[in-house]
Amino acid sequence: MDSRFPLIADQLLLIERELRAQGWWDEVPPSEASLSSVEPFSVDTLGFEQWLQWIFLPKMKVILEDDLPLPNASGILAMAEMVYGQRPGEGVELQALLAQFDRLISESR
Repeated sequence: MDSRFPLIADQLLLIERELRAQGWWDEVPPSEASLSSVEPFSVDTLGFEQWLQWIFLPKMKVILEDDLPLPNASGILAMAEMVYGQRPGEGVELQALLAQFDRLISESR
């Protein structure tokens, strides 16, 4: 098991908590078609927060639970900066949490 797994698991929980705290957590999943997008971050079918909830968090959970290799890099913060750059004042804490996630992914074992 990668020694970063516990820290990443904690970070994912913090990201989920922030999505919930901001009211960006959906109880009803998007359609299968929306979840099947091949575009980066599913920009053509999902909002960024939906992508985090329905694509990113579940995929990371599978990686951690199945002891799969972590990605070599993460650029989630860059996407968040693009999204929230158009929505000033929103997503500040979420961006900080995603920055920490990116750092954890880029660290050596």
